[in-house]
Amino acid sequence: MNDFGLNTANLASMGLFFLIFVIGLIVWFFLNRASVRANEQITLLNELLEQQKKQTEILIRLGQGNSPQTDAKASSASDPVMFKDFIAER
Repeated sequence: MNDFGLNTANLASMGLFFLIFVIGLIVWFFLNRASVRANEQITLLNELLEQQKKQTEILIRLGQGNSPQTDAKASSASDPVMFKDFIAER
């Protein structure tokens, strides 16, 4: 009779360990998923920042291009303006 009680305690402790292990895996999964999504968002924000810097540079060049002298210098010294580099408003 004493052996039966001991086996039940061992079974209960193994079940508790298994339950804690499964809960730990679930928590790890959601933390890992959140971390990956945050890294993707950071990458997208960095790309957006680079595009905005390019757009600002292009707008500054277009704003300074009012006189014919600076327009000739700007067109010969810089890359052509590509409309694919502009960010569409959303």
